Amino acid sequence: MIAARTALLRYLPLLLLAAAWELSSRLGLISSLVLPSLSKVIEAWIELIKDGDLITNGLASLYRGGVGLLLSIVVGAALGIVMAWWKPINTLLSPLVEMFYPMPKSALIPVTVIWLGFGDGSKILLIFLGCMLPVTIGAYNGARGADRQLVWSARSMGASRLRMLWDVVVPSAMPELLNGIRTALALSFILLVSSELIVARQGFGYLIAGVGTWLVGVVHSSTESWRWATLLLLLFAALQTWLGASRSEEHTSELQSHLNLVCRLLLEK
Repeated sequence: MIAARTALLRYLPLLLLAAAWELSSRLGLISSLVLPSLSKVIEAWIELIKDGDLITNGLASLYRGGVGLLLSIVVGAALGIVMAWWKPINTLLSPLVEMFYPMPKSALIPVTVIWLGFGDGSKILLIFLGCMLPVTIGAYNGARGADRQLVWSARSMGASRLRMLWDVVVPSAMPELLNGIRTALALSFILLVSSELIVARQGFGYLIAGVGTWLVGVVHSSTESWRWATLLLLLFAALQTWLGASRSEEHTSELQSHLNLVCRLLLEK
């Protein structure tokens, strides 16, 4: 009973938002052309599942986002821990990380397209580059905060440098590393949709843009596009709430810059 009440209180804001969304559209407070009702969005979602478009495009997006995010976690975690453990590498790479981290990663879309073309490779590279830095910084901060007494104890017991790194530093870095991964996960969705809105023949961004085949023969319908846009933005908000992502100013500002780009592209469509 207590657990159910806690879960209800935790997700109550989302339930209130869903109710306000549905009522504002049903009562005519907001035009359905601007914000379709939540029930209409869910109906469109179900129709796309039945039609197969959602599965096809969803698998394409999950492949691009999953591969890019996985690569960023592996490379970013290793890079951050190595930077914290070996000072020469930190001296060499730290200025580069500090220089590229504040840059909006969506600005790399034209560069990745020039390098790898319009296929999956450019989108995977974009997600990899955009998500690697939060993971790197999280792993670096976690490794730097490792308990020195544990490190000295392991060293006094004859543990090798690699063994200390694996048994002491990596577990100590895990909380901060997971914070970086949560931020990277949110960014991966935003970068994925941003790139697919511009150059893609499959994916969630392709569906939102209204370029492909729409359910029941609707092609490039502004109403359907906005149904998908509003649903996706709601999913982003729910994802952030569920993950409990970092609320630091630099993370919030970067997420906001990418969301602004997505909204601008949707308005242009």
